[in-house]
Amino acid sequence: MFQIIFSNIVGIVLYLGVMNLIAAVVTVYDKKQARTHGRRVPEKNLFTLAILGGTPSMLVTMHIIRHKTQHKRFMLGLPLLLLAQLIIVTLLYQVYH
Repeated sequence: MFQIIFSNIVGIVLYLGVMNLIAAVVTVYDKKQARTHGRRVPEKNLFTLAILGGTPSMLVTMHIIRHKTQHKRFMLGLPLLLLAQLIIVTLLYQVYH
């Protein structure tokens, strides 16, 4: 399955689109739960979504809805993770093209 998704640009774009949509929805859900004192999404799950490709939308969504913007773990961690992901993608592109 991994090879099928990542074997062409369409698969990569589709995967990243879905992951970013999920990351944004989960971030908004966690904000709603925080406001209503409901069951929260564990931070490790938020970071897992980011690692799996949802970093851009999670970072933007957190700023838009002002969620976890006081948490250094997220406000430093997500940009650093995004930078690392961009470096990895750039290196992989250079190696395979």
